[in-house]
Amino acid sequence: MNISTPITPTPDRVAAEKALETLRAWASSADATELATLDPAVAQMLTGGAAYPLLKRDYPADFAIEPEYKESLPDLQNGPSSLIKGAKQQIQHVGISNFRLPVQFETRDNGPLTLETSVTGTVSLEADKKGINMSRIMRSFYKHAESTFSFKVIEAALEDYITDLESFDARIQMRFSFPMKISSLRSGLTGYQYYDVALELVEHAGVRQQIIHLDYVYSSTCPCSLELSEHARATRNQLATPHSQRSVARVSVLLDNDAGVMWFEDLIEACRRAVPTETQVMVKREDEQAFAELNAANPVFVEDAARLFCEQLLADARISDFRVIASHQESLHSHDAVSVLTEGPTFAQSSFDPKLFNTLFHVG
Repeated sequence: MNISTPITPTPDRVAAEKALETLRAWASSADATELATLDPAVAQMLTGGAAYPLLKRDYPADFAIEPEYKESLPDLQNGPSSLIKGAKQQIQHVGISNFRLPVQFETRDNGPLTLETSVTGTVSLEADKKGINMSRIMRSFYKHAESTFSFKVIEAALEDYITDLESFDARIQMRFSFPMKISSLRSGLTGYQYYDVALELVEHAGVRQQIIHLDYVYSSTCPCSLELSEHARATRNQLATPHSQRSVARVSVLLDNDAGVMWFEDLIEACRRAVPTETQVMVKREDEQAFAELNAANPVFVEDAARLFCEQLLADARISDFRVIASHQESLHSHDAVSVLTEGPTFAQSSFDPKLFNTLFHVG
């Protein structure tokens, strides 16, 4: 039996000319947007170019941008709604994350302080708009980059890029590591403790919210383990040690703009009053012994920690809504103990990011 495989003929010049006629007939009724989505070589042929040119391969360092040329540059992100892919639906947040620059911040105790800062900036996008020019967020922010930052300066930056991008809602978040000099418990030594802090300014439906996020790292001694250890000593003369672990509380507070300034140092000190067993920086033997005594005087379950932080936050008139997320990274178990406590509607939510608690690790 003979099996023959069909051979696809190679198109000749006549076939190519017919195909080109078909393309040109379609192009005569297509709009510019449709033509722009074609392969550039095909688009050029359809719009009158004789052949796809050989392109220059040398960078034109002396090329100068003229206004007319600049106006001719394509801008698909600001194109017509016909270019939208997917559902024509409003996007609540679109923008850029983690662009970094040195930023000068006001502090309570040590004057202005320059810190490397990671900035996230987003705006809302209406359903009938294709997209935004991401670089405008950076350009708007850089207008204020030389200022000493406070929430007033962040508001000015937010207003600029809301205007530049013609959006209604917007958000700026600035993350940095804030140094604060801490004294040891007994030796008199001092060292810098670094705190992960984020400032967040949110505008939604014309209402602005100023939020501070702080990660506070502390040691948590298990009250149950402490009592069991003491029971072994008292009843059997058996040496035993309670288990303690490094723990992290992420405290987020909504500020009352009319109640005065909340400094980074103020929020850190409120956390320290709530749970005084903060991890130490400079430690000699007398400090290590003091830390053991301090932990024994302040044993806390994760539930206790959340309520102790809550007590301090409720007592501060500068704080409106707040959220406390605590994670005790157990030395007894292979899992962590966690708690979440919220006050007010700002942070109340029924669903969490599945990896939320995985972010509450302090790696030094």
